[in-house]
Amino acid sequence: MLLGENSILETHYDVLSVKEDASYEEIRTSYRSAILNYHPDKLQKKSETASPDHELRERFLKVQRAWEILSNLNSRAIYDSELQASRQDTVVADDISLEDMTVEDTGEAMELFYQCQCGDYFFVDSLELGKMGYSLLRDGNKILLQTLDASPASVILPCGSCSLKVRVLINSDIILSVDDHL
Repeated sequence: MLLGENSILETHYDVLSVKEDASYEEIRTSYRSAILNYHPDKLQKKSETASPDHELRERFLKVQRAWEILSNLNSRAIYDSELQASRQDTVVADDISLEDMTVEDTGEAMELFYQCQCGDYFFVDSLELGKMGYSLLRDGNKILLQTLDASPASVILPCGSCSLKVRVLINSDIILSVDDHL
């Protein structure tokens, strides 16, 4: 993941749910699967509405853009160089596990927090995680995190007050406890 001004951005690899060292064939297979899942014509048939959901159309366009970059050897090499350079600019204070975070259910979304040294929090919610391809499913007071694939990933979160950032390591099928604050 790349960190923007105040938001979390996905890499093209994240969009296609492949590792950064994935082969062309792995990228192509993931692209074909994703494009079928998010194609506007298919979504329109599924939902039986006049137009597919805006977020799903956005996802379709992201999948298309990721394929355009990663399917071409030259554009992928340039992208990888830019990605590596941006990561060198991002210094994280700590690597934490998703299990280290506190989960609260607000009713609209589940919020995940981790306290910073300054007293404020690093924060991400289930809506942002959903845009990245991670689903949080609630079962009583337990939360199950599911990923599109089994490969580990990470998210860089900024502190709400200071300049520190943490890297949250995400593994598939994690079970967390939740605090209810409705």
